[in-house]
Amino acid sequence: MIFAGVDSGSRSVKAVLLDGLGMRVIDSGVVDQGVGHQAIASQLLASLLERQGLSAKDVGGVVATGYARESVIEADVAVTEITCHARGVHHLHGDARTVIEIGGQDSKVLHLEPDGTVRDFVMNDRCAAGTGRFLELVARRLGKDIHELDGLSALDVKPLPISSTCVVFAETEIIGLLAGGAGTDEILAGVQKAIASRLTTMSGRLRKAVVFTGGVAMVANMSNMLSRALGVEVVVPSQPQLTGALGAAIIAASAR
Repeated sequence: MIFAGVDSGSRSVKAVLLDGLGMRVIDSGVVDQGVGHQAIASQLLASLLERQGLSAKDVGGVVATGYARESVIEADVAVTEITCHARGVHHLHGDARTVIEIGGQDSKVLHLEPDGTVRDFVMNDRCAAGTGRFLELVARRLGKDIHELDGLSALDVKPLPISSTCVVFAETEIIGLLAGGAGTDEILAGVQKAIASRLTTMSGRLRKAVVFTGGVAMVANMSNMLSRALGVEVVVPSQPQLTGALGAAIIAASAR
């Protein structure tokens, strides 16, 4: 039997199809979020099923999570991102005790028990600083795409200090740096460092292993910057943006 997890987030929609017998991912997909959350999620799920030669009748259960989880009409139940990310990470990395997830509109730090349940968590969903939105806005201001920042991995790129924790004030600070002749890579590295520093204040007492998930985990050099700020090695799954959808699919399979 096949089970599905859909993570309908603020910036993108992710879906995973899971073989319930072997708990193996058989397909997954990511599309941009937009107007009409319901239709976007439905189209993504339908396209994955079609690609596998399956139909809705072959699906034993669907769990939705994410910012727009209530709009996923195929879902049997909606579950919080906290629970789904914890479940997905525990499935991939059974030794994970801390999960840091940076999404488009919020960031979270989860502390897990050995069985993968959430012991406690802290979440920033009120300020763009410390989120993917902050990095995206700065990159766009500098004429760059956040997923095309390979130059930031170079050893000679020195992050410039960004002292403002407010996005509006940080943008003014960045304009001043540009006027002073600062390089775009150095500015972006500085923003990454600022995001990492903000996460350290949220993290509290870290317990290893530390796993970094969410779309921002795919941005070049972000995991390195976070590792330096935290003072511990950070593990990034091969598809860090899918852990929420994976966790949702696992919950769907476990309910049957």
